[in-house]
Amino acid sequence: MSEVYGEDRLATRAFFWRIERRDGVTLGFTSHDRDLMLDGVRLRAAPGIRPAALRLTSEIAGDDAQMDGAITHDAISAVDLEAGRFDGAAVTIGSIDWQSGEAQAHYWGTIGQTEAVADGFSAQLHSAKAALEADPVPRTSPGCRARFCGPGCNLSPARFTVERQVATIDAGTNAVGFAELASADFVFGELRWLEGPALGLRQTIIADEAGMLVLDSSIPAGVREGTRVQLREGCDRTIATCATRFANAVNFRGEPFLPGNDLVARYPSRS
Repeated sequence: MSEVYGEDRLATRAFFWRIERRDGVTLGFTSHDRDLMLDGVRLRAAPGIRPAALRLTSEIAGDDAQMDGAITHDAISAVDLEAGRFDGAAVTIGSIDWQSGEAQAHYWGTIGQTEAVADGFSAQLHSAKAALEADPVPRTSPGCRARFCGPGCNLSPARFTVERQVATIDAGTNAVGFAELASADFVFGELRWLEGPALGLRQTIIADEAGMLVLDSSIPAGVREGTRVQLREGCDRTIATCATRFANAVNFRGEPFLPGNDLVARYPSRS
């Protein structure tokens, strides 16, 4: 932290954390002993939360950090940590004057790995500079590199999104079933829970087994039949699916007919 405060100002400063989860929930915390308000968000008093490590540099390499604290609010629970509700959440860390309300942000990033420890939690933070580590140059591939209904694919997500109620649940295989649904179309797609204890959580659909959609992780505890969900169709990223099922071959982001490295290992044949 490069800013230097006077002695009187330092005595009235406290840390604050603003967490924006991927399910749309925004949470605020402060190390002060009472709640504060910042930009319409209530910062809940959480003196037990602290930045265990915080590094800011002028280098291109990402500035990783760590946040430790006690689970003193229902807003941060071991159940939510285990369910992944905080994974990938955007985090802003700064200081706030609890008398004037003046605030200064010092760190922006996302939450990486979270872990529930004895009566508390630990979270690894990755700074915004981590985006610089991504390679912007696309690599050739037989499959499509675009995200289905995302940039490059250019299909409308509304066309391939439906709402349904869960008809059956098989917790042993992490599978859910729906009445009158072409389940095969949703393999490699996404399920988002719209109500109940798993509200807002998203899970990837990895298979279709006897009309049941198999999810990539355990079905959240407390989910019952009749729960409303949002289903997004999926794509196996092949040119055949893109052309025949979606009539979208013009936007295919891959090279399905480019010879691979195995070409040099093939035996010659007489024409």
